[in-house]
Amino acid sequence: MPNGALRAELLARQERRESSARTYASTLPLAPVHAAGAVVTGADGRTYLDCLSGAGTLALGHNHPATVAALTSLLASGAPLHTLDMITPQKDAFSGELLRRLPGGLRDRARLHFCSPAGTDAVEAALKLARHATGRRGVVAFTGAYHGMTLGASAVSGPPRMSGAVGADGVPVTRLPYPYGMRCPFGTGDAERSGELSARLLESLLTDPSSGVGTPAAVILEVVQGEGGVVEGPDRWLREVRRVTEQHGVVLVVDEVQTGVGRTGRFWACERAGVTPDVLVTSKAVGGGLPLALIAYRPELDTWRPGHHTGTFRGNTLAMVAGEIALRIVAEEQLAERALKLGERITRGLREVAACDPGLGEVRGRGLMIGAELVDRDGAPDRYGVPPGDPVRARAVRAACLERGLILELGGRDDTVVRLLPPLVLTDEQADSVVERLAAALESTR
Repeated sequence: MPNGALRAELLARQERRESSARTYASTLPLAPVHAAGAVVTGADGRTYLDCLSGAGTLALGHNHPATVAALTSLLASGAPLHTLDMITPQKDAFSGELLRRLPGGLRDRARLHFCSPAGTDAVEAALKLARHATGRRGVVAFTGAYHGMTLGASAVSGPPRMSGAVGADGVPVTRLPYPYGMRCPFGTGDAERSGELSARLLESLLTDPSSGVGTPAAVILEVVQGEGGVVEGPDRWLREVRRVTEQHGVVLVVDEVQTGVGRTGRFWACERAGVTPDVLVTSKAVGGGLPLALIAYRPELDTWRPGHHTGTFRGNTLAMVAGEIALRIVAEEQLAERALKLGERITRGLREVAACDPGLGEVRGRGLMIGAELVDRDGAPDRYGVPPGDPVRARAVRAACLERGLILELGGRDDTVVRLLPPLVLTDEQADSVVERLAAALESTR
């Protein structure tokens, strides 16, 4: 069967069989059949540079040799592949490696709770733990957040398709403005000033007896909002939030599902600000490309009884092996530092493109978590002079990138931010090719 015909048949059968809730499949009409590193080959024989990498899951890229060798050996060994939450040598090795890599005061002393194999369940676990440990119900979250699609996680997320889920109001949420410099909710146009005001508002809500907001169980945040459009929270803001939550006995939950394991230039994004959360949520890259999610938290919060948060697939031996390898290789090969340098290389190239393209409103990010926000220069600006986003062109750019062999996705308000999440093993030559292909796609859609 010709490759093109195979691709068409696979896509057609998927369209008939799968739900209309498909996401990436609805915007990226690919049928991958082979992958190595940052390169994916489709059923039609075309090759692509993967700047989606499983929504940031594949820190080591596709089929890293060390991962493949270890998984092959494990499968041949007769080791149990599923053990509920019982201990195995593989789980013990993973846990030890993770504990050595945790930030600040969590390192080597945190309690770990393994969840069902998706980040959204780890968020649920974090919220339940905070409520159980404090005896309080409320949660403070931020505009633009994305924490998952289950009821509690969607309740603390921002976009209506998530936070508007049926039953999401079962979690009482107070939402604060996230410090978004370009579209500052306070109208300052400055991320640092926006962060200062956001933290001040949080403190006011907790100290003003007439605020109408009771002391919450938790504050949950992303250091860099991914689905929210690659919006980076300032270090000073994060430190202030840490100070306020600590002072008032509020559990600080930091969602590092997408930012963790070297993605932003540090092993954990919160480390740059010198902040240690009470609960760290991790998934995606922590499983080395296989399904794994867990929370790491201060031992003092461990007030649960057996069964307070459980799930069948918490003992995925393959994911433990792949995750231990990913954690070790990212640390030993200094891939976080590599991500920082590559990210600077890519953002520098895209800012040169932006200098000649007025529709490229801002290039931002940290490490290999990069966003380019597209704006409609002919549209009516808001009262602060900021032009509206350009979702039509953003969709056209995504399609033009795919035509040029570059896989990426959109995010942010109205999906107007072109997002790059390449694997940390991207080469210099591939990084330059990403810029070239994206620049060509931008030029073709002007």
